[in-house]
Amino acid sequence: MKLYKLLSFCFVLATLTSCTLTENIYVNDNGTGKFSVDMDGSSLMAMAGDQLGPDAKKNIDSTFTFKQLFEEKKDSIAKLSPEAQKELKKLENFVVNTKMNGEKKEFLMTISTDFKNVNELQDALQSLSALQKLEGGANASSPLGKGLGDNNSKLSYSYDGKKFTRTAVIDKDKLAAKAKDSTADMSKMIFASSTYIIKYHFPKKIKKVSNPNALFSEDRKSITIQYPFTDYMENPDKLNFDVEFEK
Repeated sequence: MKLYKLLSFCFVLATLTSCTLTENIYVNDNGTGKFSVDMDGSSLMAMAGDQLGPDAKKNIDSTFTFKQLFEEKKDSIAKLSPEAQKELKKLENFVVNTKMNGEKKEFLMTISTDFKNVNELQDALQSLSALQKLEGGANASSPLGKGLGDNNSKLSYSYDGKKFTRTAVIDKDKLAAKAKDSTADMSKMIFASSTYIIKYHFPKKIKKVSNPNALFSEDRKSITIQYPFTDYMENPDKLNFDVEFEK
């Protein structure tokens, strides 16, 4: 299966229903680290695997970079707007690992990258929404047409050793346009049973987190916060929080 066909099929699985997305950040002492988004669509495979076509019955264990994918689709990318091409450029150093087992009804996809500074991170799912607009991607008239992760906001992270902040700023113009979108209610229904989980790991003990639902690891260096995926898509600023560290 070609890289883009494989990725497009994975997006279909990830956006249908009952998908768990986990955003992981691992921060080292020197500020470098690793970022990943894990998509688990195993529940969908178990529920409707036979109805997803012959590709869902294959066993796949594939690893590739977006740089390889962009080379395969360079002609289509050249036709995108400069803004969309800029979004795709952000994904160039990301690695995609896909594991699918039709017999065991398992589907896991991880998109990951290393970073030199957490401040340079952007919302990977926002960039993925640009990728879905390529030829053969999501249909623009469908509830998925706007792309997985297109939640009308700009996400940023900051970390200075004393405090970590996750901030999504909503684009009010895009939000107003979305309110008029006839597919909005269908999108909400599709994502209603999905979950978005945040797991952040730090080199220092955490003093406090502004989100009262945060769960701490035993050593207080990691937190886990779970949200309905509809919050990520419709109210991304609900996922904003600060983490303060012990001295």
